[in-house]
Amino acid sequence: MQRYAVGLIGYGVGGAIFHAPMIAAIPGLKLARVASRSADPEALRHAYPGVTRDDTPQAMLDDPAIALVVVCTPNASHYALAKAALEAGKHVVVDKPFVLSSAEGDALVALASEKGLLLSVYQNRRWDGDFLTLRDVVASGELGPIHTYRAHFDRYAPQVKRSWKSEAQPGSGVLWDLGSHLIDQALQLFGLPRAVTAQVCIQREGAQVEDAFELVLDYGDRKAVLHASALVRAPGPRYEVHGTQGSFIKYGVDTQEDTLKGGGRPGDAGWGHDLPAHYATITGADGTSRVLPTIPGDYRTYYAGIHRTLAEGAPPPVAAGDAVAVVRVIECAYRSHHERRTIDFA
Repeated sequence: MQRYAVGLIGYGVGGAIFHAPMIAAIPGLKLARVASRSADPEALRHAYPGVTRDDTPQAMLDDPAIALVVVCTPNASHYALAKAALEAGKHVVVDKPFVLSSAEGDALVALASEKGLLLSVYQNRRWDGDFLTLRDVVASGELGPIHTYRAHFDRYAPQVKRSWKSEAQPGSGVLWDLGSHLIDQALQLFGLPRAVTAQVCIQREGAQVEDAFELVLDYGDRKAVLHASALVRAPGPRYEVHGTQGSFIKYGVDTQEDTLKGGGRPGDAGWGHDLPAHYATITGADGTSRVLPTIPGDYRTYYAGIHRTLAEGAPPPVAAGDAVAVVRVIECAYRSHHERRTIDFA
């Protein structure tokens, strides 16, 4: 198996929790360099033997051994870092959200195409167990044509944590953060909407940036309603999906994030398995219900797909163009909020 050296820019929660363990779990990838001033070099080498810690990304961009650069930094820096990596001849993965404007996204897609390089975006929640399960059910046609889709990403965090994500700067706020996941999932199920309506707001005392939103994607005879808030003490369904032949109701959030934050690693016993109490319920047109076990989630699938792209030329697990579409929806959502009207998606 061909092995590729990977350089990771950024080692905060995203880099340390969501990227590095997944990269290390793929036999064909090796985490070779990490650019981070804050990462403890000894702790980093203990976790990933042989890795080199750099203060800046330049060393990995100059290193001919590095094939793939992963950008996991504050959102406003994604464009410049991805552009520099592509210009250095590196394949690139960017954490979500891709960039802060669709124009920037289009420019990076064009640059990657011109240079014949991989460009992909880490929309890891396509591999949440609950979404994998829902996608299979929708694709099976068991629910009939879908007319109502509601997806929530609600949490209870009344105290604002100090983080760049909570500071008033470009790319901060829940719509860029959790909204990127909810939008990407909806687009994967239903394609591009014909219009977008949104309300974005601050709910918590002391918050500097938006921490709640409700977004409606208009598909004509179908509506996709996406919602997130940091002040929901007793969350309702994660997914509520209704079709002409039945309904799908699912509570609870994929377990991988909590497992990773608790020190677990991909491949541990029970990795990605859902709590049975959170299994979905499907109710058919005749009123009978059944419980549907959740397909285990696995974020490793993304980086396994990246390796196949590098080694075999397979399509990337997330096309950069898909991520540009997510950014376009976010742009429409902010316009809708500020102008207090529905925005046509064109």
